[in-house]
Amino acid sequence: MKTSRRWAGLALFVAAILIAGSFVRAEQKDQAPAQKISGSAILIEPVHSDEVKIPAEFQMAVYEHLIKELQKSGKFKNVYRDGDQGAANTPELITLRTNVTGFKHGSEEKRQVTTVSGSTSITIHCSFVDKSGNVKLERDITGKVRFLGGNLRATYDFAKKVAQVVEQSF
Repeated sequence: MKTSRRWAGLALFVAAILIAGSFVRAEQKDQAPAQKISGSAILIEPVHSDEVKIPAEFQMAVYEHLIKELQKSGKFKNVYRDGDQGAANTPELITLRTNVTGFKHGSEEKRQVTTVSGSTSITIHCSFVDKSGNVKLERDITGKVRFLGGNLRATYDFAKKVAQVVEQSF
């Protein structure tokens, strides 16, 4: 009797994982760009939070993870920080502007105990703008940590998703 309950629980868990994966793939297909965007370098502006207040450590973690992940993507010859003087003379410079539109501060303790509650999520509106001020691409991207990991892991998840958008679009 106990064995059949374990198998039923395992089957239910596997089904939930497969269903969640199909939603993620469907979401990614809907956001495929129509054409490739050109840009030789990117300037990352600091994370703004007009509508939603988030802790400073989340803003800084988003910024640092974005820089690291966009450097790793290899799509840009240079990745500039805000205020970098070298960006001014760069041809085909793209500027990444971010604005936090949603934030849910979860609980690491709840995730460790239950693994189903206490998730952390951060939704940020990203605009990729060329030198003349034309918006080349806009997306709302959400970073989450659901099961294991610290709350700041949501910022890493967000940055990885931005890098995926860059891989597809540039």
